[in-house]
Amino acid sequence: MRTARRSEPSDTGPLVIVGDTLLDVDVEGRADRLCPEAPVPVVDVGDEWLRPGGAGLAAALATRSTPDVVLITAIGDDDAGDRLSRLLADTAEMVSVPLRGSTVCKCRVRAGGQSLLRMDSGDGRAEHAPLDDRVHRTLDAAGAVLVSDYGRGITANQALRAHLTELARRVPVVWDPHPSGSSPVDRARLVTPNESEAWRLCDHAGDVARYDTAGAPGGSVSIRHIAPLLRHAWRCDGVAVTLGARGALLAANGSSRTIPVSPGAADRAAGAHADTCGAGDRFASAAAAELLSGADTDAAVATAVDSAARFVAAGGATGLSLKAAHRAASVPADPAAPADLVASTASAPADPAASAFDVAERVRRNGGTLVAAGGCFDLLHPGHARLLERARELGDALVVCLNSDRSVRRLKGPGRPIMAERDRARLLLAMSAVDAVAIFDEPTPVSVLDRFRPDVWVKGGDYDPDTLPEADVVRGNGGRIEVLPLLGDYSTTKLAATAAGTRQPREAT
Repeated sequence: MRTARRSEPSDTGPLVIVGDTLLDVDVEGRADRLCPEAPVPVVDVGDEWLRPGGAGLAAALATRSTPDVVLITAIGDDDAGDRLSRLLADTAEMVSVPLRGSTVCKCRVRAGGQSLLRMDSGDGRAEHAPLDDRVHRTLDAAGAVLVSDYGRGITANQALRAHLTELARRVPVVWDPHPSGSSPVDRARLVTPNESEAWRLCDHAGDVARYDTAGAPGGSVSIRHIAPLLRHAWRCDGVAVTLGARGALLAANGSSRTIPVSPGAADRAAGAHADTCGAGDRFASAAAAELLSGADTDAAVATAVDSAARFVAAGGATGLSLKAAHRAASVPADPAAPADLVASTASAPADPAASAFDVAERVRRNGGTLVAAGGCFDLLHPGHARLLERARELGDALVVCLNSDRSVRRLKGPGRPIMAERDRARLLLAMSAVDAVAIFDEPTPVSVLDRFRPDVWVKGGDYDPDTLPEADVVRGNGGRIEVLPLLGDYSTTKLAATAAGTRQPREAT
C-alpha cells in the first residue's frame, strides 16, 4: 500500500466542481434474436436507469472521497434538467449558471452488460453571461477546484476563467479536459486527459502540434513525449494521462513516469467485466480530493489510479444509476408502514425507493465488494461516523443493518430508542459513506445478513469475531468479519445522560 506524502493541507473550504452536467440514461434489456428486416439485435427493454453525467457524475463520485462538495454547473429548464436536479439533490450543493438550449442527454442501449448503441440529444450550452455573485463566493471559499469540461461552454466563460486563474495561484486546481472544450488555465496543479484525448488535444496546444520528432527514439512520438509537451503548452504543474489498466503517465517536476495500478486494486479488477464509463471522472475526482487533503501530486495520482481501477471493477458508472420509475422518496412514504429496507442516493448502486437488496445485488453483479455494518445508531456521534467511513473504505458499497424501534426497546429498555427508526435511517442515509440502510426487527441481524451475504461484516469495539451470533452466517456465505476500533470515548448512553443532566457508566458501543 502506498504511503501518501503530504504537504500542508488545504482546509479552507470544500471541493468545488465546475463543469458541464449531462443526463446519462442506460436502457437495459435482453437481446437474444436478430431483427428479420436487418442483421441487428432486437432488444427487449427491461429497466431504464438514470444518473448524472459529466460534472454531475464527477460530483457524485467526489463524495466518496470528501464529504463537502459543491457543484457549479448549467442545467436546463426542461424535463431532463428536472431529472438531473433531483438526481443531484442529495449528492452535492449546487450553484447554477444559465443554460442556453436543452439539457444534453446521452442514452446507452445495453444488453448482457454490453453497450449496443448510444443516442445523444440536446443542444444546451452554458451562457456566457456575467456570473452570479454566488458563483464567485463559492469559488472564493474553495479548498480545491475540479474543472470537469465536457465541451459545453462553461469553461469558455471569460469571467469564470479569470477567477479560476486567480484561484490556481493559491489552491489546487485539477482540470479534466475535453477536445471540444477550452484549454486549462495557467498554473493548474494537474490536467488529466485520457490517452486518446491527449493525442487529440495536441492539435489545440500550439507547441505540441509543431513537435520535432528528432529527439524521439526512431523519430517517432509516443505518449511519453506528448505528456511533458502538453504540460509545457498548458503551463500547468503536471499532466496525468490515464492509460486504463496500465495506470497513468505523470509528467511533473521535469520528468515523466508511469504510476501503475497497485496489486490490490489490480487483483480486484482482474476478471471483472469492464464498463469504463466514468473512469476518468473517478480518477479526476479522487485526485482533486487528495490534493484538497494535502497530498502531493505523485501521491494524489497514485490514489486516483487505484480509485479508478476499483471503480471500474465494481461496474463503473452503472453503479450510481437509479431506476427511472423510482425517483421519489428515500424512505417509505407512510410513517405507519412496517419497518422495511431503504436505500440512499448518496453513492453507488442506490435506488431511493427500492429495496436495499437491489443495492447488494447490483454490487455483486458488477463484481464489487459489499460491506455491511450494524447497530442501533440511536444518537449519531463521531465514533459512529469514523467507523462507517472506515467500513466504506473496505469495499464498493456499505449497507447499514439498523435495529428497528422494537429491536432497540428489547435490547436497551423502554426508554429507547431516543429517535424513531425512520429518523435514524434518514441521518445514516445523509452520510456519504452509507449506500443503503436495512431495518430489521430481530435482536440480531443474522436473518438479514443471510439474505444480504456481505463480503465484509464490520463491528466496532473489542468483540471477539468468533463469539458473534452472526459469525457463522457471515462466514458460511463466504464473507469475513472485521472488528474496527472505536474512536474516542463516545457512547449514545453517555450522550443521552449528559443531555438529561445525569451521569452513566461508560458503554462499549
